[in-house]
Amino acid sequence: MDFHKPRYTPMSRRRRIYEGKAKVLYEGPEPGTLIQHFKDDATAFNAKKHEVIEGKGVLNNRISEYVFQHLNDIGVPTHFIKRLNMREQLIREVEIIPLEVVVRNVAAGSLAQRLGLEEGTQLPRSIIEFYYKNDQLGDPMVSEEHITAFGWATPQEIDDIMALGIRVNDFLSGVFLGVGIRLVDFKMECGRLWEGDLMRIVVADEISPDSCRLWDIKSNEKLDKDRFRRDLGGLLEAYTDVAKRLGIVGENEPPRGAGPVLVKG
Repeated sequence: MDFHKPRYTPMSRRRRIYEGKAKVLYEGPEPGTLIQHFKDDATAFNAKKHEVIEGKGVLNNRISEYVFQHLNDIGVPTHFIKRLNMREQLIREVEIIPLEVVVRNVAAGSLAQRLGLEEGTQLPRSIIEFYYKNDQLGDPMVSEEHITAFGWATPQEIDDIMALGIRVNDFLSGVFLGVGIRLVDFKMECGRLWEGDLMRIVVADEISPDSCRLWDIKSNEKLDKDRFRRDLGGLLEAYTDVAKRLGIVGENEPPRGAGPVLVKG
């Protein structure tokens, strides 16, 4: 199967498979593929807070492409095949496991609140938490006992997910440290990728400033979605700063995408 020359179909003529808060999935050009479209919507508190920030989807697409391509290159399995244009990626269709996997290096957000820790406290070691993906319930935190009892994932799959979380954390921590950013925590989703009768767990969804807490090492300035959650302003500028530091966009390149532009394979 040649993924490098997909038949590009305008968005209006594609079948929509799923729409989430920040992305839309369309059927892909080949069986077993999907097109993941990044919207400009910013949401927080399970979409109770919502705003459209022009250019956010473009930046998240580019940053997530950078992360997933590098993960593929170092042998961490993901659903990512290639970026198609400013807002869209070609991805493998996977069966999403209904868990948000949160890897924490520094106390922040709900962990700091739950345990009465001061935000910014370095944790004794990286901590992996699981949350059940359910907006109506507010994505409650769950234990491995819940996960296996309700059949969301098997013990072996949990082991695979945790191993992936540790590898992704090691990679991201190093990459961001190299550009003066502290990886406080991040959220990851995983899916089952079926290849014939074989199944393996892969990293899915996206990894971007929407799903990571990123602080400038010197100033502790927040370069992530907390700028929106906490009404700090400057979300697009923060995301652009992350993209520039990673070398994804040039110093003078505006983040706003004029629309789909097909990237040549």
